Amino acid sequence: MPPFESITEQAPAKVNLVLHVGSRREDGLHPLCSLFASLDLADLVTVEVAGSDDAVACPGVEGENLAARALRAFRTAAPGPTLPPLRVTIYKRIPVAAGMGGGSADAAAVLRAANALAGEPLDPDALRRVARGLGSDVPSQVEPRSALVTGTGETVEPVGLPALALVLVPARHGLSTAAVYAELDRLRAADEVDQRESLDPGPVRTVASGATSELAARLENDLEAPALSLRPDLEGRLADLRDAGALGAGITGSGPTAFGLFGDRRSAVAASRGIPGSVVARTR
Repeated sequence: MPPFESITEQAPAKVNLVLHVGSRREDGLHPLCSLFASLDLADLVTVEVAGSDDAVACPGVEGENLAARALRAFRTAAPGPTLPPLRVTIYKRIPVAAGMGGGSADAAAVLRAANALAGEPLDPDALRRVARGLGSDVPSQVEPRSALVTGTGETVEPVGLPALALVLVPARHGLSTAAVYAELDRLRAADEVDQRESLDPGPVRTVASGATSELAARLENDLEAPALSLRPDLEGRLADLRDAGALGAGITGSGPTAFGLFGDRRSAVAASRGIPGSVVARTR
């Protein structure tokens, strides 16, 4: 048996401040260069010793969870009799299919917890190698923090960001990440949006070192145009944030969550009061 029988991990949401996306490769993946902020909004993931087979429960969310794949991948990477069957329970606070990396954060939390219950057979680099097979956002969440991510998510560089206050505006209906990437490819093929010629992380790294006002002026997401093409109603959420005084506003990841950066938490709270369904968050 492991030295303890239950672990609860936080699985924090993220917001993409910059997301540059390269052309689709032959393997179907898109290389990227992403600067994201790790937020205090987080799911709670409890992993505990179970009596029989592995199981994953996520109240309110139907279908197979990426966390189940993460647990299977961990057992493959760290085989042995030291880890009994586990039950994973995910308490969602991050909206589903919102472009905030909630499912990826949950999967990474499962990897961390399973590794701890197994006696730490894998170091963080080894866990990230396991995470690569689960999705481009999962490796960066093995050690949750704000980061600059390149490649197809496998290269993770921690960054220090200023304390940021954000207003998040989730949508009732999510967006399929695959559909948004397909729409990006379509828009580029039709010359309706520009191709991304460079994924140089240098300029993005410079953005990370700026003040809040500078960050707000440099928000950029190559997936925003396709997300808005699929969901034109999101334009209204961006307008609401700007009208409420946001220093900058954008769509995070593949959407549909809109976010605005504010000068301080008081301003963010005041703005949120006028935007139905919005949530105030801060960087971790």
